[in-house]
Amino acid sequence: MKRMIEQSLIEWKVSLHRKPLLVRGARQVGKTWSIEEFGHEHFNYLVKIDLERNREWHRVFEGDLDAKRICAELEVLTNQSIISGESLLFLDEIQSCPRAIMALRYLHEELPDLHVIAAGSLLEFAITDIPFPVGRIQFLDMHPMIFAEFLWAIGQDKLADIVLGVPAAVSASVHHLLMSELKKYCFIGGMPEVVARYLETESIQHVSQVIGDLCEAYRLDFPKYSRRSDPDCIDTVFRSLARNLGHQVKYSRLTDAWAHTTVKRAVNLLDKAQIIKRVPSASPSGLPLGASISDRKFKAIMVDVGIWQHLSGMRIDTAIAEDDLLDIYRGAMAEQFVGQEMVVSQGSDLYYWAREARGSSAEVDYLAVVQDSIFGVEVKSGPAGRLRSMHLLLETYQNCAGGMVFSSGPYAELPEQRLTFIPLYYVYAATRSR
Repeated sequence: MKRMIEQSLIEWKVSLHRKPLLVRGARQVGKTWSIEEFGHEHFNYLVKIDLERNREWHRVFEGDLDAKRICAELEVLTNQSIISGESLLFLDEIQSCPRAIMALRYLHEELPDLHVIAAGSLLEFAITDIPFPVGRIQFLDMHPMIFAEFLWAIGQDKLADIVLGVPAAVSASVHHLLMSELKKYCFIGGMPEVVARYLETESIQHVSQVIGDLCEAYRLDFPKYSRRSDPDCIDTVFRSLARNLGHQVKYSRLTDAWAHTTVKRAVNLLDKAQIIKRVPSASPSGLPLGASISDRKFKAIMVDVGIWQHLSGMRIDTAIAEDDLLDIYRGAMAEQFVGQEMVVSQGSDLYYWAREARGSSAEVDYLAVVQDSIFGVEVKSGPAGRLRSMHLLLETYQNCAGGMVFSSGPYAELPEQRLTFIPLYYVYAATRSR
């Protein structure tokens, strides 16, 4: 499956200021496969060290962390040569060996010409208790497949070209086809294993079991957080957040079975594991948006729209009969999709706007920064006259470049209202930061 991360990996490979690369992401988003494909395609040798499967190899990282010694021992264990400039050393599941994370610093300092990539999940938990090699490594976040990558996977390259291009009006027949494929994607999601099963069966119903298995795999990880929070509380919060998608998170609404601080800790841990994404409220008064975030006001989206629909308890046979994505689960499916695409297009940073005035309910679903300009982002099916919060945002913050309204309708521009109506399938292209 073609993934966009390949271009980022190529740019890292040829960079004159390259450092060991740490690829982060939730479980099963395709980190291992993508790095292996990159290694086979762009290097003479790929030396993969699976530190979760081969735990006895952790001994290599005990004692001193001399880079040459480490590589010499790994050559013996793998029966492969590790040659600077020709080999990619891939340390997979590095979270299972914290001292291997520490070793990245010495690999950079002592063997700067060696290409080293590490990947793992739950990395934030692994680095809590070790000296982290700040300034000695680079980071790259990986997420589930976005809609364009899904189109590549199902052989719709021409449609992918359209959704990656500059948003514009398309013919009614092409628009209908794109919306049909997008609806399919929203029920399948972007987890590579689920997409692969769909390619085998061509049945949305058949992939639901795979999605359920992935959710169960995430839940089985919760005991690993037990030192930090109650696994049962995390499980309850995980499900409750899916049902409350699109709403400001209030800990008391998620569950009343645990104390406020325990629920808050569970939300933070799920965010660290990249299973959910906190979307804090921010002021669009200026850049960077992150300088004005509110710790008190935030929403949350799930890692993947397929996982969200499974956790929400939605009946697929009923929901899939709806013609408009905006009508499914009170518009939550479309809002999850837009947020998920924007996490990638905005470089993992995602915010929304909520008016600070007492008693005000004005909210705009998301904020986007495109070429250093701020845009309000709404997910709506109604006409411009009903976009009260968006109009209020644009009136209050004249520095905003305009508003993007993502809907199931065709592309349209309303310059007098500083609004652009954009079909949902253009989210990534329209909100790409650069």
